[in-house]
Amino acid sequence: MHFSHNVISKGFFLSCGSSSDIEENGIKYISDDGFISVGNKSALKETGIHPLLTTLRYFPDKSSRKYCYVFHVIKGAKILLRTTYYYGGYDGGKDPPVFDQIIDGTKWSTVNTKEDNANGLSSYYEIIVLTQTKMFSFCLARNNQTALGSPFINGLELIYLTDSIYNATDFSKYALATVSRASFGLVGDIIRYPDDEYNRFWQPFTDPNSAVQSQSNVISTEFWNIPPVKAFVSSLTTSAVTPLSIKWPAFVLPSSNYYLALYFQDNRVNNWRVVSVSVNGKPFINNLNVTAKGVTVYAALWPLNGQTEIILTPSSDSTIGPIVNAGELFQIFPFGGRTLTRDATIMEDLSRVLQNRPSDWNGDPCLPKGYSWTGVTCSEFDYYPRIISINLTGIGMSGELPRNLEHLTALKTIWLGGNALTGTIPEMGLLKAMETLHLENNQFIGQIPQSLGQLPRLREVFVQNNKLTGGIPESLRTRNDVIVKI
Repeated sequence: MHFSHNVISKGFFLSCGSSSDIEENGIKYISDDGFISVGNKSALKETGIHPLLTTLRYFPDKSSRKYCYVFHVIKGAKILLRTTYYYGGYDGGKDPPVFDQIIDGTKWSTVNTKEDNANGLSSYYEIIVLTQTKMFSFCLARNNQTALGSPFINGLELIYLTDSIYNATDFSKYALATVSRASFGLVGDIIRYPDDEYNRFWQPFTDPNSAVQSQSNVISTEFWNIPPVKAFVSSLTTSAVTPLSIKWPAFVLPSSNYYLALYFQDNRVNNWRVVSVSVNGKPFINNLNVTAKGVTVYAALWPLNGQTEIILTPSSDSTIGPIVNAGELFQIFPFGGRTLTRDATIMEDLSRVLQNRPSDWNGDPCLPKGYSWTGVTCSEFDYYPRIISINLTGIGMSGELPRNLEHLTALKTIWLGGNALTGTIPEMGLLKAMETLHLENNQFIGQIPQSLGQLPRLREVFVQNNKLTGGIPESLRTRNDVIVKI
């Protein structure tokens, strides 16, 4: 497992398309070579851009629909995943391609960086998820908007978070997709690592309201979600004892459920500052006492739609106006199913031992729907789909079939004829759903497994033109319902 060598919480920090390590903002980013086996590298000739943006990996192979990074992770860990994109016209084009992002078996979002690119800006996407197994995949995928272009990526960060952060969300069913994270009243650069130990990005947000600065003495860990101390140095307020209206985020939101957290701190210890907060006219919290120690207020499931307006109203006996320092907004994102863990593990084993296998044999074998591995058919309408068919006839593969193949117990067909597979044919006595087995025109040695005769639905066994010995086993010779070619 690769870990960064800095103080930042453990994780993976990848400079995509780079052949050497780079350092940016105190974080060491390593080459992505060890995490993906497909794609091409490119370097941007542009000067004056951040080191992470100077290289990218792109995926011109149109025979695949998805291209996957695979990480060995801690099972059940909460992680922040950030992807960074800067097109920079690397392929001589004018507009960056549009494509999808997939986590394990779930489509996360569509990457459309055209507006940022037109303004000379990079784009990033963030999501917080719980790892379901010891393997975690992140994939870029073609969609019907990708056209002639190639999906690409510049940076990929997978950061382990402490369990207490955002723990009001049921991460077994949902993920949190970052919509906005802002330090109110901040002018200047984004707050990030080392001020935020998890390298979360706190964007400056100003509006017509008064922005004030303070020298906060808060302790980050005493706040829910551990916002950085620097986020409390600035705030938005009113100069009089009147309501404070903030339209944040500045853009219109799709109708959905959101996780909304607001962070408050009053550095004037001797004043009584009590506020009530409403969001789009609905009470969010009443009579909140904003103290010098500070406080976090959040709603784990809050419906929003369109332009969001947050109004902070001072209590009737307040002598000073309301104040707010920072906010985070996430879209509650249903985390879809994934291939049954045992099936996925066996398919990963099969992928490792086969040479010249299809290039998209990474990530979830079945999901999202329409993105299953080449040659793999899965059961439908299941939260945990099963592998029901493998058909890789005549594609020039070599290697040996793993012994655990018989644990793909939903398999109905295996068609691997016309390749250069070697070794013995593994036992298949557990494949009770198996109907057809085609292993002809390979280089298998040894005997046909007796266990094939125990499969009640078996109708065809084609193993001719191999280097097998011993003839048809007794268990198959007595089966009049099975066609055997040897």
